[in-house]
Amino acid sequence: MSYQSLAAYLKILSNPSRLEILDLLSCGELCACDLLEHFQFTQPTLSHHMKTLVENDLVIARKVGNKQMYQINHYHFDSIIQHLNNINMSHTSCICKNLEKVECSL
Repeated sequence: MSYQSLAAYLKILSNPSRLEILDLLSCGELCACDLLEHFQFTQPTLSHHMKTLVENDLVIARKVGNKQMYQINHYHFDSIIQHLNNINMSHTSCICKNLEKVECSL
């Protein structure tokens, strides 16, 4: 995953309502009506957030009868977390290993 892709995901995740939606989904699959009941915003606003999460593979959607069901895409989340962990820790493939250090004079 490139830094540009990771930054795009972090931008999506920086929205407090989307984080709250993901927190609710962490307990398991929920329908849109269950999510909407938790929030003080309209159905179109929820649809906007869900569309963003689904189009970016952070949430998986499926239709059951007339209900839209949502669940977290744990595989994709694990990938984002792994890339953040790579930034957080030095490892053999870290870009800092290729950095030429120069003497800084202050």
